[in-house]
Amino acid sequence: MSVVKPAIDDLLEKTDHNRFLLSSLASQRASDINNMLRGQHSRVLAVQDTDDLTVMLSGKDTISMAMEEIVDGTISYDHERYEAALGHIDPQEA
Repeated sequence: MSVVKPAIDDLLEKTDHNRFLLSSLASQRASDINNMLRGQHSRVLAVQDTDDLTVMLSGKDTISMAMEEIVDGTISYDHERYEAALGHIDPQEA
């Protein structure tokens, strides 16, 4: 039984077994979720800690939400564009 849900192996499959890419996707999406929640609730609540607000509203932290979106395919990346940005392939070929 895995301690991490979703399982790290499932997450790595979605990012070509690239841990750096996985952490980048998850952190960017978690930041987007925090910003979205802050914008939606700033008029109603005096937001002091967005993470507390997220957990209060959803029962989950934003990193968990982001990783669930990665594993179910809601969040993904463009493999060719990623490789071109790293300089591994010619951008004209992508």
